[in-house]
Amino acid sequence: MSRSFEMPQTFVSTDRIRSLFTEAMSQMYRTEVPQYGTLIELVADVNAGCLERDPELRQRLAHAGELERIDVERHGAIRLGTADELFTIRRLFAVMGMQAVGYYDLSVAGVPVHSTCFRPIDEAALNINPFRVFTSLLRLELIEDEGLRSEAEAILAKRRIYTPRAVALIKRHEQNGGLTEAEATEFVAEALETFRWHGEATVSAETYKRLHDAHRLIADVVSFKGPHINHLTPRTLDIDAVQARMPERGITPKAVIEGPPRRHCDILLRQTSFKALEETIVFAGEAEAVQGTHTARFGEIEQRGVALTAKGRTLYDRLLASVRGEVQVGAGGAKAGAYDRELAERFKALPDSWDELRRQGLAFFRYAATPAGIAAGTLPGDPEALIAKGYLAFSPIVYEDFLPVSAAGIFQSNLGTDQQQNYATRSNRDAFEAALGAAVQDELVLYAERQAASLDAAMEALGLAGLPLKTVA
Repeated sequence: MSRSFEMPQTFVSTDRIRSLFTEAMSQMYRTEVPQYGTLIELVADVNAGCLERDPELRQRLAHAGELERIDVERHGAIRLGTADELFTIRRLFAVMGMQAVGYYDLSVAGVPVHSTCFRPIDEAALNINPFRVFTSLLRLELIEDEGLRSEAEAILAKRRIYTPRAVALIKRHEQNGGLTEAEATEFVAEALETFRWHGEATVSAETYKRLHDAHRLIADVVSFKGPHINHLTPRTLDIDAVQARMPERGITPKAVIEGPPRRHCDILLRQTSFKALEETIVFAGEAEAVQGTHTARFGEIEQRGVALTAKGRTLYDRLLASVRGEVQVGAGGAKAGAYDRELAERFKALPDSWDELRRQGLAFFRYAATPAGIAAGTLPGDPEALIAKGYLAFSPIVYEDFLPVSAAGIFQSNLGTDQQQNYATRSNRDAFEAALGAAVQDELVLYAERQAASLDAAMEALGLAGLPLKTVA
Protein backbone atom coordinates (compact mmCIF):
# COMPACT_ATOMS: atom_id res chain seq x y z
CA MET A 1 0.00 0.00 0.00
CA SER A 2 1.61 3.24 -1.14
CA ARG A 3 1.51 6.33 0.99
CA SER A 4 1.72 9.85 -0.33
CA PHE A 5 3.43 12.57 1.63
CA GLU A 6 2.80 16.26 1.19
CA MET A 7 6.04 18.20 0.95
CA PRO A 8 6.21 21.01 3.49
CA GLN A 9 5.91 24.49 2.00
CA THR A 10 8.93 26.74 2.06
CA PHE A 11 8.08 30.30 2.97
CA VAL A 12 10.16 33.31 2.02
CA SER A 13 11.12 35.77 4.73
CA THR A 14 9.16 38.93 5.39
CA ASP A 15 12.43 40.79 4.73
CA ARG A 16 12.49 39.44 1.17
CA ILE A 17 8.85 40.35 0.57
CA ARG A 18 9.55 43.87 1.86
CA SER A 19 12.54 44.21 -0.45
CA LEU A 20 10.57 42.94 -3.45
CA PHE A 21 7.81 45.43 -2.70
CA THR A 22 10.22 48.34 -2.19
CA GLU A 23 11.88 47.70 -5.56
CA ALA A 24 8.52 47.35 -7.34
CA MET A 25 7.21 50.53 -5.71
CA SER A 26 10.34 52.45 -6.66
CA GLN A 27 10.14 51.33 -10.28
CA MET A 28 6.46 52.25 -10.47
CA TYR A 29 7.01 55.69 -8.94
CA ARG A 30 9.99 56.35 -11.20
CA THR A 31 7.70 55.72 -14.19
CA GLU A 32 4.86 57.84 -12.82
CA VAL A 33 7.04 60.71 -11.55
CA PRO A 34 10.17 61.02 -13.75
CA GLN A 35 11.70 63.67 -11.47
CA TYR A 36 11.93 60.99 -8.77
CA GLY A 37 14.48 59.19 -10.94
CA THR A 38 16.46 62.41 -11.29
CA LEU A 39 16.34 62.81 -7.52
CA ILE A 40 17.65 59.28 -6.95
CA GLU A 41 20.60 59.97 -9.25
CA LEU A 42 21.41 63.24 -7.46
CA VAL A 43 21.26 61.61 -4.02
CA ALA A 44 23.51 58.76 -5.19
CA ASP A 45 26.10 61.28 -6.44
CA VAL A 46 26.02 63.27 -3.18
CA ASN A 47 26.27 60.14 -1.03
CA ALA A 48 29.22 58.79 -3.01
CA GLY A 49 31.02 62.10 -2.57
CA CYS A 50 30.33 62.15 1.19
CA LEU A 51 31.72 58.65 1.71
CA GLU A 52 34.80 59.43 -0.36
CA ARG A 53 35.56 62.63 1.56
CA ASP A 54 34.77 61.26 5.02
CA PRO A 55 36.41 57.86 5.72
CA GLU A 56 35.37 58.16 9.38
CA LEU A 57 31.70 58.35 8.36
CA ARG A 58 32.11 55.36 6.06
CA GLN A 59 33.74 53.37 8.83
CA ARG A 60 31.04 54.29 11.35
CA LEU A 61 28.22 53.30 8.98
CA ALA A 62 29.98 50.06 8.08
CA HIS A 63 30.60 49.19 11.73
CA ALA A 64 26.93 49.77 12.56
CA GLY A 65 25.77 47.64 9.63
CA GLU A 66 24.14 50.65 7.99
CA LEU A 67 26.35 51.18 4.94
CA GLU A 68 24.62 48.61 2.72
CA ARG A 69 21.15 49.92 3.51
CA ILE A 70 21.77 53.51 2.38
CA ASP A 71 21.16 52.88 -1.33
CA VAL A 72 17.98 50.82 -0.80
CA GLU A 73 16.54 53.00 1.95
CA ARG A 74 13.17 54.56 1.16
CA HIS A 75 10.16 55.87 2.96
CA GLY A 76 6.80 56.49 1.39
CA ALA A 77 3.57 58.10 2.53
CA ILE A 78 -0.09 57.33 1.99
CA ARG A 79 -3.33 58.85 3.27
CA LEU A 80 -6.31 56.66 4.05
CA GLY A 81 -9.95 57.57 4.42
CA THR A 82 -11.62 54.96 6.65
CA ALA A 83 -11.01 52.81 9.70
CA ASP A 84 -11.44 49.66 7.58
CA GLU A 85 -8.73 50.83 5.19
CA LEU A 86 -6.34 51.40 8.11
CA PHE A 87 -7.18 48.02 9.65
CA THR A 88 -6.36 46.19 6.40
CA ILE A 89 -3.19 48.19 5.69
CA ARG A 90 -1.84 47.00 9.05
CA ARG A 91 -2.39 43.40 7.94
CA LEU A 92 -0.87 44.11 4.51
CA PHE A 93 2.30 45.60 5.98
CA ALA A 94 2.58 42.71 8.44
CA VAL A 95 3.18 40.43 5.44
CA MET A 96 6.32 42.55 4.85
CA GLY A 97 7.46 42.44 8.48
CA MET A 98 6.38 46.02 9.21
CA GLN A 99 4.62 47.16 12.39
CA ALA A 100 2.93 50.37 13.49
CA VAL A 101 5.35 52.55 15.46
CA GLY A 102 4.46 55.91 16.95
CA TYR A 103 1.33 58.06 16.96
CA TYR A 104 1.40 61.47 15.26
CA ASP A 105 -1.37 64.05 15.57
CA LEU A 106 -0.96 66.45 12.65
CA SER A 107 -4.17 68.36 13.39
CA VAL A 108 -2.15 70.54 15.78
CA ALA A 109 -0.32 71.85 12.69
CA GLY A 110 -3.44 72.43 10.62
CA VAL A 111 -3.54 69.08 8.78
CA PRO A 112 -6.72 67.02 9.45
CA VAL A 113 -5.09 63.61 9.88
CA HIS A 114 -3.44 61.44 12.51
CA SER A 115 -0.78 58.97 11.55
CA THR A 116 1.63 56.17 12.34
CA CYS A 117 4.77 54.76 10.74
CA PHE A 118 4.80 51.18 9.50
CA ARG A 119 8.35 49.84 9.58
CA PRO A 120 10.51 46.88 10.66
CA ILE A 121 11.51 47.02 14.32
CA ASP A 122 14.24 44.35 14.52
CA GLU A 123 17.76 45.73 14.03
CA ALA A 124 18.74 42.99 11.57
CA ALA A 125 15.58 43.61 9.52
CA LEU A 126 16.25 47.36 9.52
CA ASN A 127 19.74 46.83 8.18
CA ILE A 128 18.42 44.57 5.40
CA ASN A 129 15.79 47.05 4.26
CA PRO A 130 14.42 49.84 6.50
CA PHE A 131 11.40 50.57 4.29
CA ARG A 132 8.90 52.79 6.10
CA VAL A 133 5.47 54.06 5.15
CA PHE A 134 4.10 57.11 6.95
CA THR A 135 0.40 56.27 7.00
CA SER A 136 -2.26 58.87 7.76
CA LEU A 137 -5.97 58.49 8.47
CA LEU A 138 -8.28 61.36 7.52
CA ARG A 139 -10.13 62.80 10.50
CA LEU A 140 -13.54 63.40 9.01
CA GLU A 141 -14.82 64.74 12.34
CA LEU A 142 -12.65 67.82 11.77
CA ILE A 143 -14.67 68.82 8.67
CA GLU A 144 -16.88 71.58 10.05
CA ASP A 145 -19.52 71.45 7.28
CA GLU A 146 -21.79 68.59 8.38
CA GLY A 147 -23.24 68.11 4.90
CA LEU A 148 -19.80 67.88 3.31
CA ARG A 149 -18.65 65.54 6.07
CA SER A 150 -21.58 63.18 5.43
CA GLU A 151 -20.97 63.31 1.69
CA ALA A 152 -17.28 62.48 2.16
CA GLU A 153 -18.17 59.55 4.42
CA ALA A 154 -20.60 58.19 1.83
CA ILE A 155 -18.03 58.48 -0.97
CA LEU A 156 -15.34 56.72 1.04
CA ALA A 157 -17.72 53.95 2.17
CA LYS A 158 -18.22 52.85 -1.44
CA ARG A 159 -14.61 52.42 -2.45
CA ARG A 160 -12.47 49.29 -2.16
CA ILE A 161 -8.76 50.08 -2.24
CA TYR A 162 -7.44 46.50 -2.02
CA THR A 163 -7.77 43.88 -4.74
CA PRO A 164 -9.65 40.69 -3.74
CA ARG A 165 -6.51 38.68 -4.48
CA ALA A 166 -4.36 40.88 -2.22
CA VAL A 167 -6.81 40.33 0.64
CA ALA A 168 -6.83 36.57 -0.04
CA LEU A 169 -3.02 36.44 0.11
CA ILE A 170 -3.00 38.45 3.33
CA LYS A 171 -5.35 35.87 4.84
CA ARG A 172 -3.16 33.04 3.55
CA HIS A 173 -0.11 34.61 5.20
CA GLU A 174 -2.00 34.93 8.49
CA GLN A 175 -3.33 31.37 8.37
CA ASN A 176 -0.22 29.58 7.09
CA GLY A 177 2.43 31.71 8.76
CA GLY A 178 4.04 32.82 5.50
CA LEU A 179 3.98 32.96 1.71
CA THR A 180 5.86 30.88 -0.83
CA GLU A 181 8.11 32.58 -3.39
CA ALA A 182 5.37 32.44 -6.04
CA GLU A 183 2.75 33.76 -3.61
CA ALA A 184 5.09 36.54 -2.49
CA THR A 185 5.65 37.66 -6.08
CA GLU A 186 1.89 37.67 -6.69
CA PHE A 187 1.26 39.50 -3.41
CA VAL A 188 3.67 42.29 -4.37
CA ALA A 189 1.95 42.78 -7.73
CA GLU A 190 -1.50 42.85 -6.14
CA ALA A 191 -0.52 45.09 -3.22
CA LEU A 192 1.07 47.57 -5.62
CA GLU A 193 -2.35 48.29 -7.13
CA THR A 194 -3.40 50.01 -3.90
CA PHE A 195 -0.58 52.54 -4.28
CA ARG A 196 -0.90 53.22 -8.02
CA TRP A 197 -1.88 56.63 -9.40
CA HIS A 198 -5.26 56.93 -11.11
CA GLY A 199 -6.01 60.04 -13.14
CA GLU A 200 -9.77 59.57 -12.94
CA ALA A 201 -11.50 61.18 -9.99
CA THR A 202 -14.46 59.36 -8.45
CA VAL A 203 -16.29 62.64 -7.80
CA SER A 204 -17.67 65.46 -9.92
CA ALA A 205 -15.77 68.69 -10.48
CA GLU A 206 -18.23 70.49 -8.22
CA THR A 207 -17.75 68.00 -5.34
CA TYR A 208 -13.99 68.09 -5.79
CA LYS A 209 -14.02 71.90 -5.48
CA ARG A 210 -16.01 71.80 -2.24
CA LEU A 211 -13.66 69.17 -0.76
CA HIS A 212 -10.66 71.16 -1.98
CA ASP A 213 -11.99 74.38 -0.44
CA ALA A 214 -12.37 72.61 2.92
CA HIS A 215 -8.74 71.43 2.72
CA ARG A 216 -6.60 70.26 -0.18
CA LEU A 217 -5.67 67.11 1.66
CA ILE A 218 -9.34 66.19 2.14
CA ALA A 219 -9.83 66.39 -1.64
CA ASP A 220 -6.75 64.21 -2.16
CA VAL A 221 -8.02 61.47 0.15
CA VAL A 222 -11.69 61.45 -0.81
CA SER A 223 -11.67 62.07 -4.57
CA PHE A 224 -9.83 59.01 -5.87
CA LYS A 225 -10.28 55.25 -5.97
CA GLY A 226 -7.18 54.60 -3.87
CA PRO A 227 -4.48 56.16 -1.68
CA HIS A 228 -1.85 56.72 -4.37
CA ILE A 229 1.64 56.85 -2.91
CA ASN A 230 2.32 60.58 -2.69
CA HIS A 231 6.09 60.41 -2.37
CA LEU A 232 9.07 58.09 -2.06
CA THR A 233 12.08 59.35 -0.15
CA PRO A 234 15.73 58.33 -0.51
CA ARG A 235 18.17 58.91 2.34
CA THR A 236 21.08 61.26 1.79
CA LEU A 237 24.20 61.80 3.85
CA ASP A 238 24.24 65.55 3.09
CA ILE A 239 20.81 67.11 2.63
CA ASP A 240 22.23 70.63 2.34
CA ALA A 241 24.25 69.59 -0.72
CA VAL A 242 21.17 67.99 -2.28
CA GLN A 243 19.08 71.11 -1.54
CA ALA A 244 21.72 73.34 -3.18
CA ARG A 245 22.14 71.10 -6.24
CA MET A 246 18.48 70.36 -6.98
CA PRO A 247 18.10 73.43 -9.27
CA GLU A 248 21.04 72.14 -11.36
CA ARG A 249 18.87 69.12 -12.21
CA GLY A 250 15.81 71.21 -13.04
CA ILE A 251 14.19 70.61 -9.63
CA THR A 252 12.87 73.44 -7.43
CA PRO A 253 13.23 72.65 -3.71
CA LYS A 254 10.99 73.93 -0.93
CA ALA A 255 12.19 77.06 0.85
CA VAL A 256 13.63 75.50 4.01
CA ILE A 257 14.81 72.11 5.22
CA GLU A 258 12.44 70.80 7.88
CA GLY A 259 13.80 69.64 11.23
CA PRO A 260 17.01 70.51 13.09
CA PRO A 261 19.79 72.64 11.59
CA ARG A 262 22.97 71.34 9.99
CA ARG A 263 25.23 69.90 12.68
CA HIS A 264 28.42 67.89 13.05
CA CYS A 265 26.47 65.23 14.95
CA ASP A 266 23.20 64.72 13.10
CA ILE A 267 20.08 64.31 15.21
CA LEU A 268 16.64 62.94 14.40
CA LEU A 269 15.48 63.75 10.88
CA ARG A 270 15.93 66.51 8.32
CA GLN A 271 13.67 66.60 5.26
CA THR A 272 13.25 68.62 2.09
CA SER A 273 11.27 68.12 -1.09
CA PHE A 274 10.39 69.50 -4.49
CA LYS A 275 7.00 70.94 -5.32
CA ALA A 276 4.19 68.54 -6.05
CA LEU A 277 3.24 67.84 -9.63
CA GLU A 278 0.18 69.47 -11.11
CA GLU A 279 -1.44 66.47 -12.74
CA THR A 280 -4.34 66.27 -15.14
CA ILE A 281 -7.43 64.45 -13.87
CA VAL A 282 -10.83 63.64 -15.34
CA PHE A 283 -13.90 64.18 -13.17
CA ALA A 284 -16.75 61.70 -12.83
CA GLY A 285 -20.47 62.20 -13.25
CA GLU A 286 -20.33 64.76 -16.04
CA ALA A 287 -22.30 64.59 -19.30
CA GLU A 288 -19.04 65.24 -21.10
CA ALA A 289 -15.55 64.56 -19.85
CA VAL A 290 -14.36 67.46 -17.71
CA GLN A 291 -10.66 67.84 -17.06
CA GLY A 292 -8.96 69.53 -14.16
CA THR A 293 -5.71 69.36 -12.24
CA HIS A 294 -4.71 67.91 -8.89
CA THR A 295 -1.62 68.54 -6.82
CA ALA A 296 -0.47 65.80 -4.45
CA ARG A 297 2.59 63.81 -5.49
CA PHE A 298 6.11 65.09 -4.96
CA GLY A 299 9.70 64.09 -4.32
CA GLU A 300 11.31 64.16 -0.90
CA ILE A 301 14.79 63.63 0.53
CA GLU A 302 15.78 62.91 4.10
CA GLN A 303 18.90 62.86 6.26
CA ARG A 304 18.74 60.77 9.41
CA GLY A 305 20.68 61.26 12.61
CA VAL A 306 20.75 59.82 16.12
CA ALA A 307 17.54 58.98 17.98
CA LEU A 308 17.01 61.28 20.95
CA THR A 309 15.82 60.16 24.38
CA ALA A 310 12.70 61.66 25.98
CA LYS A 311 14.98 64.25 27.61
CA GLY A 312 16.59 65.04 24.26
CA ARG A 313 13.23 65.28 22.45
CA THR A 314 11.89 67.69 25.07
CA LEU A 315 14.87 69.97 24.48
CA TYR A 316 14.59 69.59 20.69
CA ASP A 317 10.87 70.40 20.70
CA ARG A 318 11.39 73.45 22.90
CA LEU A 319 14.20 74.83 20.72
CA LEU A 320 12.30 74.24 17.49
CA ALA A 321 9.10 75.81 18.85
CA SER A 322 11.03 78.89 19.99
CA VAL A 323 12.25 79.52 16.44
CA ARG A 324 9.01 78.72 14.63
CA GLY A 325 7.13 80.96 17.03
CA GLU A 326 9.28 83.97 16.14
CA VAL A 327 10.37 83.49 12.51
CA GLN A 328 7.59 82.81 10.01
CA VAL A 329 8.78 81.02 6.87
CA GLY A 330 7.11 81.73 3.57
CA ALA A 331 8.27 81.22 0.03
CA GLY A 332 10.81 84.05 0.16
CA GLY A 333 14.49 83.22 0.28
CA ALA A 334 15.21 86.05 2.71
CA LYS A 335 12.79 84.68 5.26
CA ALA A 336 14.18 81.20 4.72
CA GLY A 337 17.69 82.51 5.35
CA ALA A 338 16.64 84.24 8.54
CA TYR A 339 14.93 81.07 9.74
CA ASP A 340 18.02 78.93 9.06
CA ARG A 341 20.32 81.37 10.87
CA GLU A 342 18.04 81.61 13.90
CA LEU A 343 17.61 77.83 13.98
CA ALA A 344 21.37 77.27 14.03
CA GLU A 345 21.81 79.86 16.78
CA ARG A 346 19.09 78.44 19.06
CA PHE A 347 20.29 74.86 18.62
CA LYS A 348 23.68 75.70 20.11
CA ALA A 349 21.92 74.79 23.35
CA LEU A 350 21.88 71.14 22.26
CA PRO A 351 25.39 69.58 22.45
CA ASP A 352 27.03 68.84 19.09
CA SER A 353 29.27 66.08 20.38
CA TRP A 354 28.52 62.36 20.46
CA ASP A 355 30.12 62.02 23.87
CA GLU A 356 28.19 64.95 25.38
CA LEU A 357 24.92 63.70 23.92
CA ARG A 358 25.66 60.37 25.58
CA ARG A 359 26.87 61.74 28.91
CA GLN A 360 23.85 64.01 29.27
CA GLY A 361 21.41 61.24 28.39
CA LEU A 362 20.09 63.11 25.35
CA ALA A 363 20.48 60.39 22.71
CA PHE A 364 20.51 56.61 22.29
CA PHE A 365 23.71 54.69 21.51
CA ARG A 366 24.76 51.19 20.61
CA TYR A 367 27.56 49.78 22.79
CA ALA A 368 30.19 47.23 21.84
CA ALA A 369 33.21 45.65 23.48
CA THR A 370 36.39 46.47 21.59
CA PRO A 371 39.11 43.92 20.73
CA ALA A 372 41.40 45.75 23.17
CA GLY A 373 38.82 45.41 25.93
CA ILE A 374 38.27 41.72 25.29
CA ALA A 375 42.03 41.11 25.30
CA ALA A 376 42.71 43.15 28.43
CA GLY A 377 43.49 41.14 31.54
CA THR A 378 42.24 43.54 34.19
CA LEU A 379 39.35 45.88 33.53
CA PRO A 380 38.27 48.92 35.56
CA GLY A 381 34.90 48.71 37.25
CA ASP A 382 33.93 52.24 36.23
CA PRO A 383 32.04 52.25 32.90
CA GLU A 384 33.37 55.69 32.01
CA ALA A 385 36.90 54.38 32.50
CA LEU A 386 36.11 51.50 30.13
CA ILE A 387 35.12 54.03 27.48
CA ALA A 388 38.09 56.31 28.19
CA LYS A 389 40.54 53.41 27.81
CA GLY A 390 38.93 52.33 24.54
CA TYR A 391 37.59 49.06 25.98
CA LEU A 392 33.93 49.98 25.43
CA ALA A 393 32.85 51.75 22.24
CA PHE A 394 29.60 53.52 21.43
CA SER A 395 27.95 54.63 18.19
CA PRO A 396 24.69 56.51 17.52
CA ILE A 397 21.47 54.58 16.96
CA VAL A 398 19.84 55.98 13.82
CA TYR A 399 16.40 57.58 14.18
CA GLU A 400 13.95 55.41 12.23
CA ASP A 401 10.81 57.46 12.77
CA PHE A 402 9.23 60.84 11.98
CA LEU A 403 8.59 64.31 13.39
CA PRO A 404 5.02 65.65 13.33
CA VAL A 405 5.95 69.31 12.78
CA SER A 406 8.27 68.36 9.91
CA ALA A 407 5.66 66.06 8.36
CA ALA A 408 3.05 68.82 8.51
CA GLY A 409 5.51 71.28 6.99
CA ILE A 410 6.19 68.92 4.08
CA PHE A 411 2.46 68.30 3.62
CA GLN A 412 1.60 72.00 3.60
CA SER A 413 4.44 72.95 1.27
CA ASN A 414 3.55 70.30 -1.27
CA LEU A 415 -0.16 70.94 -1.19
CA GLY A 416 0.86 74.25 -2.71
CA THR A 417 -0.45 76.32 0.17
CA ASP A 418 0.36 77.79 3.55
CA GLN A 419 -3.26 77.08 4.49
CA GLN A 420 -3.44 76.66 8.27
CA GLN A 421 -6.76 75.44 9.57
CA ASN A 422 -7.20 76.21 13.25
CA TYR A 423 -8.32 72.75 14.27
CA ALA A 424 -8.88 72.37 17.98
CA THR A 425 -6.18 70.23 19.54
CA ARG A 426 -8.07 66.97 19.86
CA SER A 427 -5.49 64.21 19.78
CA ASN A 428 -7.36 60.90 19.58
CA ARG A 429 -4.89 58.06 19.86
CA ASP A 430 -7.55 55.72 21.26
CA ALA A 431 -9.72 56.12 18.16
CA PHE A 432 -6.72 55.62 15.89
CA GLU A 433 -5.66 52.43 17.63
CA ALA A 434 -9.24 51.14 17.61
CA ALA A 435 -9.34 51.63 13.83
CA LEU A 436 -5.88 50.08 13.48
CA GLY A 437 -6.90 47.02 15.48
CA ALA A 438 -3.69 47.17 17.55
CA ALA A 439 -1.71 49.45 19.80
CA VAL A 440 1.05 51.45 18.14
CA GLN A 441 4.49 50.75 19.52
CA ASP A 442 6.38 53.40 21.48
CA GLU A 443 9.50 54.28 19.49
CA LEU A 444 11.36 55.48 22.61
CA VAL A 445 10.85 52.08 24.22
CA LEU A 446 12.21 50.36 21.10
CA TYR A 447 15.35 52.52 21.07
CA ALA A 448 15.89 52.01 24.81
CA GLU A 449 15.60 48.24 24.37
CA ARG A 450 18.15 48.25 21.54
CA GLN A 451 20.55 50.33 23.62
CA ALA A 452 20.15 48.10 26.69
CA ALA A 453 20.57 44.90 24.68
CA SER A 454 23.79 46.17 23.10
CA LEU A 455 25.13 47.21 26.49
CA ASP A 456 24.33 43.84 28.04
CA ALA A 457 26.08 42.03 25.17
CA ALA A 458 29.12 44.31 25.43
CA MET A 459 29.46 43.83 29.18
CA GLU A 460 29.11 40.09 28.83
CA ALA A 461 31.83 40.06 26.18
CA LEU A 462 34.08 41.94 28.63
CA GLY A 463 33.25 39.59 31.47
CA LEU A 464 31.47 42.35 33.35
CA ALA A 465 27.86 41.26 33.02
CA GLY A 466 25.55 43.11 35.39
CA LEU A 467 27.69 46.23 35.74
CA PRO A 468 25.45 49.28 35.42
CA LEU A 469 26.44 52.04 33.02
CA LYS A 470 25.36 55.09 34.93
CA THR A 471 25.74 57.51 32.02
CA VAL A 472 23.09 55.77 29.92
CA ALA A 473 19.71 57.53 30.00
